[in-house]
Amino acid sequence: MGSNLKPLVVIVGATASGKSKLAMDIAKRFNGEIITADSWTVYKGFDIGTAKASSNDQKLIRHHLLDLTTADKGFSAAIFKRLANLAINDILNRGKLPIIVGGSGLYIDSIIFDYSFLPQHDKYQRTAMDSLSIEELMGITLSKGFDTSTIDIRNKRRIIRLIENNGKKPSKGVLRSNTLIIGMLIDKQALIKRIAERLDNMIISGLEEEVNNLQKTYGWDIEPMKGIGYKEWQAYFNQAQDLQQTKDAIISSTKKLVKKQETWFKRNKSIHWINNQRQAVALVTTFLDK
Repeated sequence: MGSNLKPLVVIVGATASGKSKLAMDIAKRFNGEIITADSWTVYKGFDIGTAKASSNDQKLIRHHLLDLTTADKGFSAAIFKRLANLAINDILNRGKLPIIVGGSGLYIDSIIFDYSFLPQHDKYQRTAMDSLSIEELMGITLSKGFDTSTIDIRNKRRIIRLIENNGKKPSKGVLRSNTLIIGMLIDKQALIKRIAERLDNMIISGLEEEVNNLQKTYGWDIEPMKGIGYKEWQAYFNQAQDLQQTKDAIISSTKKLVKKQETWFKRNKSIHWINNQRQAVALVTTFLDK
């Protein structure tokens, strides 16, 4: 990529670390708009459990790439990359600052490292593999010796793509020039407390009803219903566990996600890790003034 690219700010970090609040603060201060890099908020109706930006926040600051599709149609990082680049150009052409925020590492990296995604494959082969369980698909990857360390092995679609591509991964370019990447650091115990408090607020806001409506519409087998904050409710609605057990399961899944996110972002040595808004503002000010 050329060195004459216009500025892009990226905010990354673990779920519940305060990325979205920081992105709002930066957008207000520096005349920015937000591009959400999240593999679940692209789906309509998945609002509370994904901590999707509130309607009030969306009125204050324009958000891009939310509510793009329905759960039965699916989505991919390749589609995200194309739409995100269109949004970046649109924001810059209107004289504003594009701010990408999210915890989906592949979505973030597809932009800042200009991923070249592999082509789509035969839909009939895809249908056949769709009928297999995650355990059966993982058995195929194991028998073929494919590396699954960089994909979400809870996501059936990602495993299928790995098999379709014969173990090959998207190729990664160099870091986009004129790009500032800020990482949110937060004390582990404080993060765990924040995760629990956020979940309580989600339940107060109607998460149980949201999940119930979605499972009535789509069932439990569709990919977005396997996301954290959704899949854990199946046993609850089947009367196999109570609300507290459901909350414990969501918190446990979220902690595992945090570890995965931390592992992913540690690989990027260009991230400026901060733990307060003042540091972030100073970084963005220096970045835009250079």
